[in-house]
Amino acid sequence: MKKVLSYCLLFLLSNYAAAQTGTTAYEFLNIPTSAHSAALGGNAVSMIEDDVTLMFENPALLSNVSNNSLNFDFMSYMSGSLKLSAAFSRQLGQRGNWSIGAQVLNYGKMTETNASFEELGTFNANDINIQGGYTYMFTDKLTGGVQGKVLMSNYGDYSSIGLAVDLGLNYYNAAKGLSVGLVAQNLGGQVDPLYEANQKIPFNLVLGISKMLPNAPIRINVDFSDLTHWKKSYFAVSGEELSSSKRFLNHLAIGAEVFPSKQTWVALGYNFRRAYEMKVLDSSHWAGFSIGAGLSVKKFKIGLAFAKYHQASSSLLINASYVL
Repeated sequence: MKKVLSYCLLFLLSNYAAAQTGTTAYEFLNIPTSAHSAALGGNAVSMIEDDVTLMFENPALLSNVSNNSLNFDFMSYMSGSLKLSAAFSRQLGQRGNWSIGAQVLNYGKMTETNASFEELGTFNANDINIQGGYTYMFTDKLTGGVQGKVLMSNYGDYSSIGLAVDLGLNYYNAAKGLSVGLVAQNLGGQVDPLYEANQKIPFNLVLGISKMLPNAPIRINVDFSDLTHWKKSYFAVSGEELSSSKRFLNHLAIGAEVFPSKQTWVALGYNFRRAYEMKVLDSSHWAGFSIGAGLSVKKFKIGLAFAKYHQASSSLLINASYVL
């Protein structure tokens, strides 16, 4: 298994850097599952914590999770829509971990109409992700992880199935309080499309850096996402192309957290792309900001995060974990 994982990670670095250029299907995968990550702006792929929900960000981070960790999550996405998820991780040998997880985004009941806009009834709509992964510590500082996903969408009489893989690396230097993560999220495609043509899956190559300050209980987190689309053009509302500095910022999320004690954390983050996209849609001036906090009591952990991912409303994300 170690050799297979090594080959997968090598393939990621050498062959997939210039892959997919557009996304339309399974966009729910871009919504954070970890409250800790969401509080820091999302995509916290280098954060070293005993938090099983970080497997949804970077599978390589599972090496820091306690054996037999069980987690349940709840998110109020927008009016009438709820996102639920669960995860479990268990150690495998001295250096390995395996995990399973699931996510469901339910959009509630929607009105069905014909071409003349006559109401025919209602239908349910949801997106589902079922995944399993493996993590291995190559050295005391370098860890790799891989997880496979089965993706499903069901919108009334229409449905689709997709397959994807996440491949991740993490370098952690405990003496310096430095962690660097690199992950390719959602490598794959549809095997049964929703319509006649296949749609792309939201591939995302993310580089993250986390650093504990030497003389204070503060950690800084910086993430660069969508790295394979670095030269992608962004246009302002006026139709003019954005400057290179603005395009750079639209790949960036920054966050800082304070640890008042060993059992608590408080975090604040800002996602530049989310802020720009929401402001284009005339959203509130708080778009892009996120805030959260967490508490650990013996084997039980809880995390909360508040942010805006949709124009319709803000979202509350709750994580609850327990070590069996």
